[in-house]
Amino acid sequence: FFFCCVHVKYSVSCEPKYPTVVPAADFDPDRDAARIETAIKTKGVDEQTIIDVLTKRTYAQRREIAFAYERRAKKDMITALKGALSGSLEAVILGLMKSTSQYDASEIRGSIKGLGTDEETLIEILCSRSNEELVDIKKVYKELFKTDLQKDVKGDTSGNFAKLLLALVETKRAEPSAIVDYEKIDEDARALYDAGVKIKGTDVATWISIMSERSVPHLQKVFQRYKSYSPYDMQESIVKEVKGDLQKSFLVLAQCFENKQLFFAKRLNEAMKSKGAKEKIVTRIIVSRCEVDLKKIGCEYKTNFGQSLQKTVLEHTKGDYQKVLLSLCGPEE
Repeated sequence: FFFCCVHVKYSVSCEPKYPTVVPAADFDPDRDAARIETAIKTKGVDEQTIIDVLTKRTYAQRREIAFAYERRAKKDMITALKGALSGSLEAVILGLMKSTSQYDASEIRGSIKGLGTDEETLIEILCSRSNEELVDIKKVYKELFKTDLQKDVKGDTSGNFAKLLLALVETKRAEPSAIVDYEKIDEDARALYDAGVKIKGTDVATWISIMSERSVPHLQKVFQRYKSYSPYDMQESIVKEVKGDLQKSFLVLAQCFENKQLFFAKRLNEAMKSKGAKEKIVTRIIVSRCEVDLKKIGCEYKTNFGQSLQKTVLEHTKGDYQKVLLSLCGPEE
């Protein structure tokens, strides 16, 4: 089976992590592999044990379990899990068997290579990931699919929407700096206003370069300053100035610059409460963020929606899918 190792260089600019899934303390891969093997062989499959083991281990630990399983059972654990599970539970468990960047890369690939483009997924991932995350995603994408992410995005999108996504994929965003450049903040705020609300039509190229190349702390201050030039805040301006997928992308960027975890909390709330709960979105956010910032997303959720993420999961999902999500969300704070 295929696992690719991604070495992440941690620098000052790495965002702080607020994971709900942390390394298990008394970790024994052989013991876990034996438990998984028994659970798979049990008549009717013991899903609960599979959930208990795999949601309480990090990706690095799950990898060790998979190696131990292969030594033990002489077969590939991912294939065995695929054969034993189905539906939403299978989607979550197989997602957990990938690293965060492998998972993101696979989701992007699926959104591009399926029937018609799933723009929503493409926008959510490319517009919400940090520079470091995007660098890793590009690397893993190339390893997994033997082609460049840029090439696939270019072949599947067009116009200004394509230009914005490609600018993000180029990962030219500046690193956060300890020095606050007020002159540059004012200049960028003014440029965003001059390129949009002030004129007839929109100079999209200026918006793209500022929003894809400046650091997040800088952009937060630019958006504050922007209000002194424009009668509308940045999000209102985006809605007035551009339409369609380009508008959606700029909005996701603006929301993530202001408060990324709140953006995900709102996405989860919308997806769970919409008719026919949008499971794909719920699965993607919880799987991709459980080792990143799901704890903080949960806090934002409670603050903004008056009840915990766990309670909403209980109300809007059922069965093994509910159990696996609750386990990944961790206990209520």
